[in-house]
Amino acid sequence: MYDFCVIGGGIVGVATARRLVERYPGARLVLVEKAAGLGVHQTGHNSGVIHSGIYYEPGSLKAELCRRGAQWTKDFAAAQGIPYDVCGKLLVATDAAEYERMLALYERSITNGVQVELLDAAELVRREPRITGVGALFVPGTGIVDYRKITAALAEQVRAAGGEIVLGAEITAIEETDTAATVSGPAGAWTARTLVACAGLQADRMARLAGLPIDFRIVPFRGEYYQLPPERAGLVRTLIYPVPDPNLPFLGVHLSPTIDGELTVGPNAVLGLAREGYRKGSVDLRDATEIVGFPGMHRVARAHVRTGLRELRNSLFKRGYLAECRRYCPELTAADLRPRPAGIRAQAVLRDGTLVHDFMIERTARSVHVLNAPSPAATSAMPIAEYIVDRI
Repeated sequence: MYDFCVIGGGIVGVATARRLVERYPGARLVLVEKAAGLGVHQTGHNSGVIHSGIYYEPGSLKAELCRRGAQWTKDFAAAQGIPYDVCGKLLVATDAAEYERMLALYERSITNGVQVELLDAAELVRREPRITGVGALFVPGTGIVDYRKITAALAEQVRAAGGEIVLGAEITAIEETDTAATVSGPAGAWTARTLVACAGLQADRMARLAGLPIDFRIVPFRGEYYQLPPERAGLVRTLIYPVPDPNLPFLGVHLSPTIDGELTVGPNAVLGLAREGYRKGSVDLRDATEIVGFPGMHRVARAHVRTGLRELRNSLFKRGYLAECRRYCPELTAADLRPRPAGIRAQAVLRDGTLVHDFMIERTARSVHVLNAPSPAATSAMPIAEYIVDRI
């Protein structure tokens, strides 16, 4: 019997495994992952941003864990020799309404203890000559990194401490007793005194297998990216973000320098019909049936019909997508937008149609389940792991 079993080989699962072997030296631990590698889903399909914590509701888990995670990520990358760059981020307001929302974000950043500068239009252009707006917030502590490399380094530390990592192991059953939890699937079965499920896009299904009385579904939202040609990679020096809509969990289409020298544009947010289908038009019948049959998704669709139609239009027609970018970077052209692999965000939606904004973690007698861990989960991975381990 193992002491600990972790389901999920994304950065949150691997960070949790690393924290467990660190907290409990000599403990027997196994991590099981359905895919053939680690960090292949949300961890490996994002903008690579080290978030600062500016957006999140004061007092929320996101606000606290993101702020701590940003510093941890930089320190860990430096210690492991993983390239990272604290390039800063500009949140650009392009009209009066966005400017008012930007000022509200400025106040929130102060409450959250995030360093930020308020810039006027002239200072914005001085810092980023190709970007235009009526004002901006500069967040100097925001950075970029490759989270797959962070995950790989954490996994090596798990193995070095005696932990096992099993790949290609889909879990189809979970059975709990008073003393242990057993997870099983086509590749085998593993029994441990404590189970931690960090299953991302499959989080609700793992919770149901464990018998949690959940009242939500994970809904996949495709984030489609473009990439600028190499000769345009130096267009900006910092991350360029729009001012987000506070009623939505998505941050909008942004310009993102990557740690390997590229410049990406995106993502949008289009309802997906396959939790792990990255090609445009992917459909998984089980996933699609669950989405269509879930009352909470009907309420989301009614409440955000205009936003959903706009995102769908931008997905189908490049010029609509381009228009989102040209609001703050008017010199971009359709020829600049070259294909790049999409990502998929796992978004928990309650039965009443509420989009869950914060991290959501529940437990049973023998298991802990990370039910909702969207962005900034990669930045917050180690503080999330500490939060979990403190409650085991």
